[in-house]
Amino acid sequence: MKGKVLLFINGEAPEILPNAVDYELIACTDGAFHYLKRLGFPLDKLDFISGDFDSHSGSDENIYHEKFIHTPDQDKTDFHKALDLIEEKGFNTVDVFGGSGGEQDHFLGNLTVAYTFKDHLDIKFYDEFSEYYFIPKNFKLGKVKNKMISLYPFPTVENITTKGLNWPLTNGSLSITSRIGTRNFAVEDEVSIEYEKGDLLVFIGKKYL
Repeated sequence: MKGKVLLFINGEAPEILPNAVDYELIACTDGAFHYLKRLGFPLDKLDFISGDFDSHSGSDENIYHEKFIHTPDQDKTDFHKALDLIEEKGFNTVDVFGGSGGEQDHFLGNLTVAYTFKDHLDIKFYDEFSEYYFIPKNFKLGKVKNKMISLYPFPTVENITTKGLNWPLTNGSLSITSRIGTRNFAVEDEVSIEYEKGDLLVFIGKKYL
């Protein structure tokens, strides 16, 4: 099994850049390339930059031109096309930065793209407020006491039971159109989540309450 992938996409730039040495492959979409330049990220660490490159010009673009992979397909987002390339290279664990912030339709679109890959890629998003990702039907969170935990059905979850949350669920149901499980928090260091049917996003706040 190959190591983890670090992927930057064109949302809000991270305030603190992750440590590149923790990753076997590092990539970005062409929009994210602009903020990585501005933040002083070591561009030589990038394994590929994907996109249509319609807004690129300048010395850095010329220096790193060999890393560019042209992906002009207008039926897929740049995020989707980058995940296609990552999967083709044989990786299955991806940490994503820049998935939120900016235009909210992009954020919702990024969640939908992650949903389409959830059965064969382990994708985790990171932003300034939380980390968030789709979880399997039997899952445990560790070292989360006093952290904000939000459960978001995509679009429904049936027979969900949680332990370790301030407001637990027992054989409950969640639905995007009626009841969602946001703004809860962990009262134990370990939180367990089990459900029988549907798909579930979990958001784990970075700060302790």
